[in-house]
Amino acid sequence: MGLAWQQAPLSGRSVGRFLTAEPLPERLLFAEPLRRRMRVRLGDQWVADSEDVVLLHEPGRYPVAYFPLSDVSDEVLTAESRTTNHRELGQTAWFSVGAKQHAAWRFIDLPEYASVLRDRIAFAWRSMDAFFEEDERIAGHAADPYHRIDIRRTSRHLVVRDGSRIVADTRRPFVLYESGFAPRWYVPREDIEADALTPVEGQTFCPYKGLADYYDIGGRPRAAWAYPDAWSEVAAVSDWVSFEPDLVDVFLDDRRLALEPGQAVVPHGIDRSLDPKETQA
Repeated sequence: MGLAWQQAPLSGRSVGRFLTAEPLPERLLFAEPLRRRMRVRLGDQWVADSEDVVLLHEPGRYPVAYFPLSDVSDEVLTAESRTTNHRELGQTAWFSVGAKQHAAWRFIDLPEYASVLRDRIAFAWRSMDAFFEEDERIAGHAADPYHRIDIRRTSRHLVVRDGSRIVADTRRPFVLYESGFAPRWYVPREDIEADALTPVEGQTFCPYKGLADYYDIGGRPRAAWAYPDAWSEVAAVSDWVSFEPDLVDVFLDDRRLALEPGQAVVPHGIDRSLDPKETQA
């Protein structure tokens, strides 16, 4: 997902490799100017408002936005006694924001090579009420400029089976290509057996596609999912269904698909736990 998450180039488990004579370091951090106005809101107050945000890509993590201290409201930060240590970037000081503890941090002993992050502060995504680019809310984490989704029509033959039962049979699936992921195949509802999918409670949230519903298939829990109201950028697959090939049998042109390693999304870190509440204004 993007530059440093899932199986992307800087993730630490990339499916590709850099063609260099000497091996690269085990971990590479990448910082760059976001070049977008970004704002942070807590309650009815704008905590930060900046056109000079730096985005940090760290292996295995979603990108994090760092704001100049000069663009942060003076009265909202309270220094805490808590400090931690980042393996590359050194000692980290923590701050409360309003009544929220451990809600922001900055590096206070940066090595010279990371000076671009000096006098900058990041906010824990889940502790703030909302982040915005201009007047539009950004949900989940800072937008990754390297994350891309392409959706393509195809006439390939896709069949989904639950044992001997045919669950879906289509020659008009969509294939969704998403940065850091293997292709995912989506089937129109008309090509799925109407009673094959049993809706289950619980949704997940993708910051690039929206809210996903899940379905059991026979005795196989959460073996399929759909975005019933996918975001406009991926509207082509809105309410189409995709199937997990390690839970049901999915055949593409008679070739059985398998779940590729590293495809599970595991939220982690103080600002990286994603759930449906992220979409609430």
